[in-house]
Amino acid sequence: MRLLITTPTAVVVDETDVVAVRAEDETGSFGILSGHAEFLTALVTSVLTWRQSGGRQRFCAVRRGVLSVANGDEVAIATREAIMGDDLDRLEQVVLTKFHEAVEAERATRTESLQLQMRAIRQIVRYLRPDRPTFFGAGS
Repeated sequence: MRLLITTPTAVVVDETDVVAVRAEDETGSFGILSGHAEFLTALVTSVLTWRQSGGRQRFCAVRRGVLSVANGDEVAIATREAIMGDDLDRLEQVVLTKFHEAVEAERATRTESLQLQMRAIRQIVRYLRPDRPTFFGAGS
């Protein structure tokens, strides 16, 4: 099988001697072998593992992404961020923690942005109210 892992700026993995891939989506962990049916899923932040034809196992942490299987032997993963590693424990502890922290920071930023938008909308609504003063605080 061919395994292709890409980010917006790089091809992280492009291997053709892959015999098995293990990944994780919202429903849990799953495996892909040669001859797999056409498949498309959204990955969660996790560590992908795959085995090469020589038996060597490889690892790559991904920060969410989309996985597709085409023609039964082409696995493509598009992700925002991917980090290769030889030590599974290190990837799980260090990299996944970093990815999860980034997701939480993005979530906090979105929350702050929504709060700012809501304050702006409230100000606009106050301004458009028919009973508002007509001239800088002066009554009608």
